[in-house]
Amino acid sequence: MIPIITFLLVVLVSAIIVRIGAVALEMTGLSRDVAAFQAQSAFSGVGFTTSESEYVVSHPVRRKIIRILMLLGSAGITSAIATLVLSFTGITREQASYRIVVLIVGLFALYLFFRSKYIERLMRKAIRRILKRFAPSLRVLDYSQLLGITRGYSIAQIKVKKASWLANRSLKELQLDKEGILVLGIYRKVEGREVYLGAPHGNTVILPGDVVVLYGPEDVLTSLSKRMRGVKGEREHEEAIKMAEVRRMQEEKEAGVSV
Repeated sequence: MIPIITFLLVVLVSAIIVRIGAVALEMTGLSRDVAAFQAQSAFSGVGFTTSESEYVVSHPVRRKIIRILMLLGSAGITSAIATLVLSFTGITREQASYRIVVLIVGLFALYLFFRSKYIERLMRKAIRRILKRFAPSLRVLDYSQLLGITRGYSIAQIKVKKASWLANRSLKELQLDKEGILVLGIYRKVEGREVYLGAPHGNTVILPGDVVVLYGPEDVLTSLSKRMRGVKGEREHEEAIKMAEVRRMQEEKEAGVSV
């Protein structure tokens, strides 16, 4: 009977480890469903290949979590199988039938335990609190994923020159948002020290010497960094607006949004 109990304990511990791994992955920025799937895949050693797997292996903290889950999974599954086999070795048919019933009842009880929404909330709350205390590095989010850096978008810093199309113009006048570009901030030298203007408003004027932090399509950012004031610069601005509209319609079409 002891091997059956041991097997159920191994299954219980394994499920708790997977739950801890899922919460840890979720704390790094993955959605709950993706985190649970990746944690289960790593622990079981199935190795499903999905687009989310790229985000896991490219993130150092997530990669460490997956490696630990794989190590614990290989040991846990092997121990569970060995224990289960031993529990049915050298016994009579009646004893085997009794142990099968106990095994089924035990597994069903564990299933109900982990399916309980109340238990799940308590476990998630406890696991998250423990991980925040003993593993603060888990809260390093993957900003490349969150900002779509791998999908054609990027963040750039442009130092504004005197002849730049950006120089001495307000953000409202530039209308960079129509090109699909967001101004995240501006670094500016003021009386010999550097000041950062975060989330500048429309009336903010970009000055020569400023370093502007921008987010948007990578090709548009590259073009903007080379754009000079004058008729040619205005023409490039108009062309960029038209391209942004085409890109927006294409992205909404791919996302299934009616345009």
